Amino acid sequence: MKTLWIRWVSALCIAWGAALLAAQGLAPAPVQQPAASYSAQVATEWFSLALQLTQQTPGFSPPVASRALAYLGLTLYESVVPGMPQHRSLAGQLNELQSLPWAQPDEVLHWPTVANAALATMTRMMFPNANAENKARIDLLERSLPLKLARDFDPSRVTPEITNRSETFGKLMAMAIMTWARTDGGHEAWGPLRRHQLNYVPPSGEGTWSATPPAFAPPLLPRWGDVRPFALPSASICPAPAIPAYSEVPGSAFYKEAEEVYRISNQATQAQRQVALYWADDPLKTPTPAGHWAFIAGDLLQQRQGNLALAAQTYVQLNLAMADAFIAGWKTKYTVNLLRPVTYVQLVLDSNWVPSLMHTPPFPEYPSGHSVQSSAAAAVLDKVFGAGQPFTDNTHNDRGWGPRTFANFQAAANEAALSRLYAGIHFRSGIEGGKVQGRCVAQQVLALRLLR
Repeated sequence: MKTLWIRWVSALCIAWGAALLAAQGLAPAPVQQPAASYSAQVATEWFSLALQLTQQTPGFSPPVASRALAYLGLTLYESVVPGMPQHRSLAGQLNELQSLPWAQPDEVLHWPTVANAALATMTRMMFPNANAENKARIDLLERSLPLKLARDFDPSRVTPEITNRSETFGKLMAMAIMTWARTDGGHEAWGPLRRHQLNYVPPSGEGTWSATPPAFAPPLLPRWGDVRPFALPSASICPAPAIPAYSEVPGSAFYKEAEEVYRISNQATQAQRQVALYWADDPLKTPTPAGHWAFIAGDLLQQRQGNLALAAQTYVQLNLAMADAFIAGWKTKYTVNLLRPVTYVQLVLDSNWVPSLMHTPPFPEYPSGHSVQSSAAAAVLDKVFGAGQPFTDNTHNDRGWGPRTFANFQAAANEAALSRLYAGIHFRSGIEGGKVQGRCVAQQVLALRLLR
């Protein structure tokens, strides 16, 4: 507390001195600094808070969480891209996003202030049902970052006029993006979509999905595949490969896949069980699968002392890919409507069997959402940080589950995908098909033109 007070007094004195010099005509004219001249910390601090909010806010299932993180990533990027001379806006490239506010070239902006205001505004709008304590944490972070990050918020170089102008631009950007977000069909995921969910009747027939034990919960977000994607021309542009024909005949391809799930679940090694639990990323217990990969990205940005421009590029590509991966995966899930392993095994192999590590999620099997989303995330991180780069995942250190070190991002994605087989909740074809779909989604996102 004493340190913050000293910083605040020092900042006030410097700002007062700068204002006095300016009034006497002695201060140098402000110079526009590029976003790359500032650290990534404004971005990583806000995404760290967003992951905590994701974990602690009801309604943030994996698809909903991926959407919120995507809009935060887009808000960050668009708010600072005028300060990235080699980059261009994504307006006109994303579906139905025609235009966004643009900074005036003759008006100096301070990009950390812009990003701070933009992310604070969008975080409030993306988490409207956060509890009172977490809403207060949003306010506190917005106020404290200029003091905490004194090097990026140097008051001797940022006049009150520049601060006000920068805050205004950041807020305008967030509100413009939110206006577009409200039209995507997923904005009220805990409202209208959930009411529609109650009216959804799953198709019936041999091999089709039905509610699973122990809760026999209704299907989660059955119309999420109809949410407007960000970069994909449509949710169906990246289809998953065909699956083996449904069969209960011993020796058939489908039967063998079910046997594999049953055998591995019953005989899983301790290492396999640890992998299954590590990548489960259950909502309200963790920041969800998308949050897991966003944590990895933020950790790497901090370790490598990335700048604000790199953070903006990283977060927008990663989170758009993961959000579109969930939309494409959900579209396939509720089109194929394949039953879960627990249903098949109880019908054909062992009427008393249930997966021992975790409950089966309440939606169709094919493809594995973890596989789609993780493969998309890994492909983006390959592009940003380089393929073949080893890294350490610290996401779950505070839970006593880590760290885990991987040879590269693809190795981590493959482990995340395979974890669902170890958990007894996905067939191998669902895992492999999901990886194909996820890589396709990533290529669509990476095809966006970020550079001029």
